[in-house]
Amino acid sequence: MDARRFRARRPAVAAAVLVCCLGVLAACSGSSATRENEDATRQAAVPKAVGAVDDLQDGYLQVIEDVLPSVVQIQARNDLGSGVVYDGQGHIVTNAHVVGDERTFRVTTANSEDELTARLVSSYPEQDLAVIKLDKPPGGLKAAEFGDSSKVAVGQIVLAMGSPLGLASSVTQGIVSATGRTVTEGSGNGGTGATIANMVQTSAAINPGNSGGALVNLDSRVIGIPTLAAVDPGLGEGAAPGIGFAIPASTVKSIADQIIKDGRVTDSGRAALGITGRTVVNDDYQAAGVAVVEVLAGGAADQAGLERGDIITRLGDEDITTITSLAEALAADKPGERTTVTFTRNGSKKTADVTLGEQ
Repeated sequence: MDARRFRARRPAVAAAVLVCCLGVLAACSGSSATRENEDATRQAAVPKAVGAVDDLQDGYLQVIEDVLPSVVQIQARNDLGSGVVYDGQGHIVTNAHVVGDERTFRVTTANSEDELTARLVSSYPEQDLAVIKLDKPPGGLKAAEFGDSSKVAVGQIVLAMGSPLGLASSVTQGIVSATGRTVTEGSGNGGTGATIANMVQTSAAINPGNSGGALVNLDSRVIGIPTLAAVDPGLGEGAAPGIGFAIPASTVKSIADQIIKDGRVTDSGRAALGITGRTVVNDDYQAAGVAVVEVLAGGAADQAGLERGDIITRLGDEDITTITSLAEALAADKPGERTTVTFTRNGSKKTADVTLGEQ
């Protein structure tokens, strides 16, 4: 009986399958009315897509029109870089490594081929920032508007403006690919060796000559000063494509305001331990800590009881193996904060609570 029931049901199953197949066929081929609706939908989507592209392009063009006149080319004796007009009095903010040891500069604005002269106001290599001032600011000099660094988010579209490889008024495009990076510059090839916190990472091309220029969002606000590109040892110390860094606008404004007002930086906001140190290695020639070479009298380390010859191996929760790692750990802290220093003295491990000073 089970077999008969099975045979009796087979035509019904086949019919059901046929109906399903027909249903699928109908869904795939569609009626004439359905095809017409789909065609109409596609045709309606094309202008919307084109309109979105046009809007984005118009946005780019507007940002370039707004900001590029505020980006200048700076020529020192042997170096070339970029700068951003900071105010109507002719102050220009740039990188310390752009100005180097020079005191006078030749400046070319985006809308003129005439060279202007400028003089150094002050340089702050610890943050790789400097301010120069035009001797005779031209009429119509346009200052850039700086944005709020706290609102910079990964994925934002940005434009980098400057003079890469001497090509004045160049613009490249990318996104913010990370925020809050702590980066240590090399000290060779004009670098200051500075350790800088909270840098903005971008995929916009950053090349020699872009330094000191502008990293700009689509609201025409400068959100950072492009400073360096990442280096890939696998490329023979060449730049790693698509990874550049910019000093955040908040840091730029803080340093520039102090230099313009007081002629120097009076409040760095950078934590300091108050030592001179050097990297030491272990028996396997691996970096193993920072030896204290000198203790600043009255400084944070001095007050905490550290002595010459101590080897620092940890600051707070961060392992310290090199002088660079110590600088990067301090870059994440603020003056006045309390932390713990772990160190060895004559082979014995010790700890000390320290209130960080200011660099």
